[in-house]
Amino acid sequence: MRNNILGIILFFVTISVFAQSNKVEIVKNADGTKLVVDGKDFMINGINWDYVPIGTDVTNANFYEKPDDIIKAGLDIEMSLLQNMNVNVVRQYVGVPPKWVKYIYEKYGIYTLLNHSFGRYGLTLDGVWTPVTIYSDEKTQEQLVSDMIKLVKDYKDVPGILMYMMGNENNYGLFWAGAETEDFPEGEAQINAVGENRGRPMYKLMNEVAIKMKEMDPNHPVAICNGDVLFIDIIAEECKDIDVYGANTYRGESFGDFFQVVKDKLDIPLMFTEFGADAYNALEDKEDQFWQAHY
Repeated sequence: MRNNILGIILFFVTISVFAQSNKVEIVKNADGTKLVVDGKDFMINGINWDYVPIGTDVTNANFYEKPDDIIKAGLDIEMSLLQNMNVNVVRQYVGVPPKWVKYIYEKYGIYTLLNHSFGRYGLTLDGVWTPVTIYSDEKTQEQLVSDMIKLVKDYKDVPGILMYMMGNENNYGLFWAGAETEDFPEGEAQINAVGENRGRPMYKLMNEVAIKMKEMDPNHPVAICNGDVLFIDIIAEECKDIDVYGANTYRGESFGDFFQVVKDKLDIPLMFTEFGADAYNALEDKEDQFWQAHY
């Protein structure tokens, strides 16, 4: 009887420890900077992931609104494949319920990098959809601060959260009238003007939000996602409390001076949030795994 009781106690202790949220740290010493999760060094082997069945797209797939048995079946297929290729982090946007973050982590050992678009594709203000986000606007600032505070409250104690991230190359979106890609203006002066007039308020707000988030949750770092190094000088001035610099970077076969620029300008950890090439070659109208692997 005594052995049975001991076994039950150990079982519940093990479960309660495993169900705790993770402590994620950026550790900097004489050897450099590293990511440490629950006391162990951690290298991100990540992938941008979403579940988009044939016939849908990212705007209407609504995967996490499906019945639980369908969600579980989808996750079990996808996460087992990712686990097999040694993925340990998936980048997911806001909308994934906390219980599925926990499920992915506890069953497959895969963490979630939780991404809020931070107005990248517009936002709703006072019940009205606003396609272009003006970061200097007071109502916009209040809405984004409120959104991020709620995000931290909802996820800070969820096992499997690796870090929070704001944006998705929002600096590029500053040039466009909506979500669709457009050409940048010609001339460095025009580009710099956009950076000062629209970019600086955005980066300043990101930093203010990061401070609030870390006060609420000191156990998870806060990152931003920028497009390459555009406006990095403004970021250096305005984002002094960001923990990780995430970048969507498509430079071809080499990253060139990218690492050195980030080191010299920011001297904080760098995370590739997007890079690579599509598996489908639109020019040849067929799948092209060779060049995807090469790139």
